[in-house]
Amino acid sequence: MRHPILQTRISYNRVWIETCYFCSQPCYPSKGITFVRNDARVFRFCRSKCHKNFKMKRNPRKLKWTKAFRKNAGKEMIVDTSLTFAARRNIPVRYNRTLIAKTLDAMKRINEIRQRRERVFYKKRMAGNRLREKELNKKLVETQSHLLPRMSGTMKKKLEEEAQNQQLNRIDEENVMMIDSRAQKNRQYQLI
Repeated sequence: MRHPILQTRISYNRVWIETCYFCSQPCYPSKGITFVRNDARVFRFCRSKCHKNFKMKRNPRKLKWTKAFRKNAGKEMIVDTSLTFAARRNIPVRYNRTLIAKTLDAMKRINEIRQRRERVFYKKRMAGNRLREKELNKKLVETQSHLLPRMSGTMKKKLEEEAQNQQLNRIDEENVMMIDSRAQKNRQYQLI
C-alpha cells in the first residue's frame, strides 16, 4: 500500500496564457522562452524567432508579421470597448457560482461582438481594394500587352459585338426606366 500523501491528487493552479513580448501572440505554458533581465523584468517569447529578433534589438513595429505593426498600420482594431475585457486583472475574486456563470455567458457574447466588429472593420478596410486591383490589372495589360496571347480576328469581332450588345441593352434599360418614371408622374397628376 502506498503512503497516504502520495495517493492524494496533485491540484494544478490555473496557468496564465501570456502574450509574447515581441509579436503579441499567445504564449502557452511550457512553450517558448522566458528571459529574465538583471533588473528582474520578465520577457516571454512564443518562439525562437521572436527571441532572436529581440536580442538583435529589432523594433516590432517595423516587422510586418507582428501585431504591433498591424495595429500601427491600421490593419487591426486598436480602439474598441470589446478589447478592454481581455485586459489582465491580478485581483482575485471569491468564487461565486452565479457570477462565474454570468461571466462565461458574457465572455461568449463579447467574443461574438468582437468578431462581428472585426468583420466590419475588415470590410471597410478592403472597400476600395477591388477598384485598385482592377486599375492595376488594366495598367498591367496596357504596359505588358506583348506578353498576352494573340487573339484571332474572329475573337476580336465577337468581343466587340458583345460589348456593343451590352451597351445597347444598358441604353434600352435606361429608356424603359425613364418611360416608367414618366408614366408614374402622369398617373400622380391625373389622381390630383
